[in-house]
Amino acid sequence: MKKLSQAIALTTAMSAALLPAHSASAEVDVSASAAVANMYLWRGQDLGQGSPAVSGDITASMGGLYGGVWASSGDSELGQEYDLYLGYGGEAGDFSYDISAWTYVYPGADDVNGRGNTFEASDLIVSAGYGPVSASYYYVLAGDENASYATLGGEMGSFSVTLGFQMHSEDDNSEYTHLDLSYAYNDNLAFTLSKVIDQGADLDKGEAGVDEDMKVVVSYSLPIEM
Repeated sequence: MKKLSQAIALTTAMSAALLPAHSASAEVDVSASAAVANMYLWRGQDLGQGSPAVSGDITASMGGLYGGVWASSGDSELGQEYDLYLGYGGEAGDFSYDISAWTYVYPGADDVNGRGNTFEASDLIVSAGYGPVSASYYYVLAGDENASYATLGGEMGSFSVTLGFQMHSEDDNSEYTHLDLSYAYNDNLAFTLSKVIDQGADLDKGEAGVDEDMKVVVSYSLPIEM
């Protein structure tokens, strides 16, 4: 996890440099939420293979600096999951930016790539936006170091769209593109249509790839008073 430690140190150093001088005495805000969804949708895939997902998070923030933990009932392959994150984000007029380091931990996973019973992976995520349009890039710090991921997104009122690109430098068959269309009915209830629209693998020829069926996700979230 040396790369993750370096990324967190870099994020912390950048955050300290960007915070105004009076931030040392600024109040730390703590927020939390819980959510339930009919599936665990991740990069256009249903990781739970039809099982519902329950998740929750707690975040501490001060100015643009934030950190916390997100936990989920997990997926069908690796089981229960918790993620640790540390980042810094802010806005300058219509421009927004964010940089964060994430590590994904599956404490009950079977041996994966010789890592033992606990499987971990990490990303450094850099995001930028202008008005309703945004883009993100996920640089792999630990895990499948040949893979990376990027998104382009936009919002209009209660509607949002995300185009995601799963990339792999050594195996073109593992690359794919998915499109997510979402509608927030209110602050708690949201609906998402997700579909893989292109991939390197040819399913008609029997090549292994990702499921291209349309996925319909219904999620309900609630803030938790702290």
